[in-house]
Amino acid sequence: MQLLGQGLVLMVAGMGIVYLFLIVLIFTAKYSSAFVARFDSILPQDAPKKAPKPAAANDDANIALAIAVAMR
Repeated sequence: MQLLGQGLVLMVAGMGIVYLFLIVLIFTAKYSSAFVARFDSILPQDAPKKAPKPAAANDDANIALAIAVAMR
């Protein structure tokens, strides 16, 4: 019976440590995100660059070539 009691004490202590760690982790993440948001204006993000669109004339030429080959 004593072994079962020690096991329960160890389980409660372990779960308490895990929950305490998770609470500290949540508050740390919350306050660090607020801290970073406060100083985000110092280093603004660059606007994403748009990829150039392919030329439509090239596609038309490829389609015309495919039709010409198919009709041969």
